[in-house]
Amino acid sequence: MKIEHVETSLRLSPRARVGPAFSVIGSAHFYARRFDKAVPKLLLAIQDDPTSAQAYRSLAACYAHMGRLDDARETVERLRAITSEMVPTLSVLKPEYRELYLSGLRLAAGDTK
Repeated sequence: MKIEHVETSLRLSPRARVGPAFSVIGSAHFYARRFDKAVPKLLLAIQDDPTSAQAYRSLAACYAHMGRLDDARETVERLRAITSEMVPTLSVLKPEYRELYLSGLRLAAGDTK
């Protein structure tokens, strides 16, 4: 799905919950390695739905790849307060996306392997 499609859906449904849409947009920016654009969208997703484990995971990985390890670790702590599942099943992601995501989560969790 393209970012523009999600943005259009937000404009057409102004009363809809925005968290899921911002999580999708933030994740799309993350996988395109536009980390500086991903962070604000993921923060909006979390603001709309503070229980969105996926948004926290993406935000932690994003911060880690930006070198913002303190922010990444703080985000991991908030994630752990929500769920014990640090890493979800990722079989649907392209291998290069999966590695980007997992390497970010490893950095965020302080795993140096």
